[in-house]
Amino acid sequence: MLKKITARHFDLTANIKEKAEEEMERLTRFFDNIVSAELILDKEKHRQLAELKINVYNQTISGSADTDNLYNSIEVAVDKTISQLKKYKGKLKNRRPEEITEKKESLTKPSTNTDELDV
Repeated sequence: MLKKITARHFDLTANIKEKAEEEMERLTRFFDNIVSAELILDKEKHRQLAELKINVYNQTISGSADTDNLYNSIEVAVDKTISQLKKYKGKLKNRRPEEITEKKESLTKPSTNTDELDV
């Protein structure tokens, strides 16, 4: 999973980055095939915003939170995204499981042809 953390209107500290990465790792317990995750953190006066966007197959799942504490905002945004991931995973299982494995292989397979490489 590709992770990207962006801080707006403040400097990202090591503690906040560590907490954000730790919370983003929780997502893999509920859904294995996450392509990328982007967390946007923002401070506006008393508001601490956290918005998490996850790319899964052809879908983008997002969750956001607005609290007084940045750590709590990160946790709430991840919790909202986890609930959406569970719902999406349930829909996928009910529809076409063969399509899921085909899509997973196409996303994870390298695009280079090994026959064309000079070794």
